[in-house]
Amino acid sequence: MNRLPHCPMCGEHVDLEVPGTCPACLAPHFRNARPTAGGLVVDNGRILLLCRAIDPYLGHWDIPGGFCDGAELPADAAVRELFEETGIRSTAGSMIAMALDEYEMAGVEFDTLNTYFELIPESTTITLDLDENSEAGWFAPDEIPWHQLAFPNHQTQILETWARLQVV
Repeated sequence: MNRLPHCPMCGEHVDLEVPGTCPACLAPHFRNARPTAGGLVVDNGRILLLCRAIDPYLGHWDIPGGFCDGAELPADAAVRELFEETGIRSTAGSMIAMALDEYEMAGVEFDTLNTYFELIPESTTITLDLDENSEAGWFAPDEIPWHQLAFPNHQTQILETWARLQVV
């Protein structure tokens, strides 16, 4: 959606093309991507993926992660999301990749800026949050379920890069 029916700053009814400026209060408005973060967790050459129990991509395999909260840094969000989804405590290592994508929630489409980090786990014991994910799996590079990946517009490239680096 590139138009606003009203100005979020002053509430004036407008048909505003975004990016643009409200004719009533002169506030500028932009179409910014929403930040997300994910973590690549590896144990004995296998990467952790979670099978989504929610839309979008219900039943597809996903890198653990989610949306950043408020002023939360992406590395902190990746650590928090991994703990919320799996019970695994970790620390963030190197940033691995950043990618743009599109997301749909409740019929609204928006852009996301997805940042991925190496996460170093304290353990690999999983307590799965069944509200968001139906199962967890550890995959070697040649076992990744390529045709069942969530967010294939960017996660395929990230996992291909990870898999290629494991074979070096």
